[in-house]
Amino acid sequence: MQWDLFCRVVDNFGDIGVCWRLAADLASRGERVRLWADDLSALAWMAPHGAPGVEVRPWTTEWDSAEPGDVVVEAFGCQLPAPFVHRMAQRVSAPVWINLEYLSAEPVVERNHGLASPQFSGPGKGLNKWFIYPGFCAGTGGLIREPGLMARQQIFDAPAWRLDHGLTLRAGERPVSLFCYANLAIAALLDRLAATPTLLVATAGPAAEQVRRELGPTLCRGALRAIVMPSLTQQDYDALLCACDLNFVRGEDSFVRAQWAGKPFVWQIYPQHDHAHEAKLNAFLERFLAAADASVADQVRALWLAWNGLSRESIAKPALAHWQGHCEAWRAGLLARPDMVQELLRFVAERR
Repeated sequence: MQWDLFCRVVDNFGDIGVCWRLAADLASRGERVRLWADDLSALAWMAPHGAPGVEVRPWTTEWDSAEPGDVVVEAFGCQLPAPFVHRMAQRVSAPVWINLEYLSAEPVVERNHGLASPQFSGPGKGLNKWFIYPGFCAGTGGLIREPGLMARQQIFDAPAWRLDHGLTLRAGERPVSLFCYANLAIAALLDRLAATPTLLVATAGPAAEQVRRELGPTLCRGALRAIVMPSLTQQDYDALLCACDLNFVRGEDSFVRAQWAGKPFVWQIYPQHDHAHEAKLNAFLERFLAAADASVADQVRALWLAWNGLSRESIAKPALAHWQGHCEAWRAGLLARPDMVQELLRFVAERR
């Protein structure tokens, strides 16, 4: 089928990151994808080689000649151009119109996933818009997980990858990756990591900027030394997650990839001015830690809340061995569910 995937980049490139993974995953399974975005600059470092079957197009003001495909995906409520929607309504066989929502573990996801919004007026009059909610359990749209991901992880050589990227470990060091927004807890985290031999790999952007500011030109403190990385492709970022013992992630895309890596991770949720992120964070923690050992659950919850500025507890790192086992068990549960593209293909087939 021909898919039209629309994305507006709000900030931080998380939206385009998710949309690119979805587009590339669809194309790898034989679908044809046009990715329309208003800011394509991040793809220069995120996906410099493109992907077979994915055609990248700039969000334009000239829509009269754009012929809608079989499926139209409106990512994260980005609101499609009215002329394009009008052409969708004119098609003999109407496209399946999907609004892809943000990822959440809240109960509302299961209630609203798959619901239709009939269009009674406007350029799309007569069409249905279907709401797809990614999620962690049955009754949701699943998570992006391209075919062969686990097989590639099984043969991944972490020491060789670290060596190729200048991340050779010294005796006793543990590798930790840091990908974050501006965070008031960064100083406390660096102090905590400095207590034991640690190689901190800071990603380009706010993580690198804060680490440089806190550690100074030496990029060292106590038993901690830091390395600042350039912008990474999505494949190299995935490899970094698998090459570290602990990963600090943010937003949506890296959050999901950390779960596929099966390593202990700490999520910084995107902060919202109305504090809606607090409920979202707690909803995921409830689901994620439901089957965890009580001591692990308490320590992980305390760390996550402190990192997100939602508690006054000091930053403390849980024992990695038991945490690692829990993350692997959590991943196994996710792997038992269909991935997002499987769910989308099934959903579209039923509506067509």
